[in-house]
Amino acid sequence: MTTDMGCTIITYPAELRHGTDGQPGNAASYDFNAIKPIPGTLWQGKTLGILGSSVVYGACSLADGPGEYIARRLDMRLVKEAVNGTTLADIDDGSYVHRLETRLPASLPIDLFICQLSTNDASRGVPLGEAGNGDTRTVAGALEHIITVVRERWDCPLVFFTGAHFNSPRYQAMVDLLVALQRRYGFRIIDLWHDAGWNAIPDDRRALYMHDPVHPTRAGYRDWWGPEMVRQLLEITR
Repeated sequence: MTTDMGCTIITYPAELRHGTDGQPGNAASYDFNAIKPIPGTLWQGKTLGILGSSVVYGACSLADGPGEYIARRLDMRLVKEAVNGTTLADIDDGSYVHRLETRLPASLPIDLFICQLSTNDASRGVPLGEAGNGDTRTVAGALEHIITVVRERWDCPLVFFTGAHFNSPRYQAMVDLLVALQRRYGFRIIDLWHDAGWNAIPDDRRALYMHDPVHPTRAGYRDWWGPEMVRQLLEITR
């Protein structure tokens, strides 16, 4: 798939959530084509690689997700690898670990790599594991594997991002683990989880921006998640 932003690779196309094309937050007025680039950033003309599940795919936002938003705002090319319902942990051939190994070769010229902290590991009860255990069937082992591969393969800045806050003790534990691993490995985090003020939007805004507690609509990416992700990204990579 080629766009006016450059080469976009979307592998394993997934089905969009039924009925999301009729949601107010996916109206034509929120089309990503209207997004204008920020002039003169250090990422202009470079390539963003992004790895994730349905949030990155844009399952509830007509296949527009954080990668598309960031690429348009920072005037970057985009390589997007996203599959609905998948886990970080290597428990099947849709996992982040497996797809990183088989679908994102070193020949791709990636300058910035962003990885979603998947909610599916939490909802599917994947064990957290412990740092240094090397077991990619756990969240900790999978995260450490991704860190190692991205750094060896592209030697570029690595950024993980969390979801916005929702009621999930298991995902909270994953966020806590990610922060602990950041102290050990020194990658960056776009943290949408902890800012209570940013998360405290009115109910009518939340209904427009979110299809459910996890998945934004186009309006949610364009007017809520996206601007905050870009703000944090520019702050942590300056």
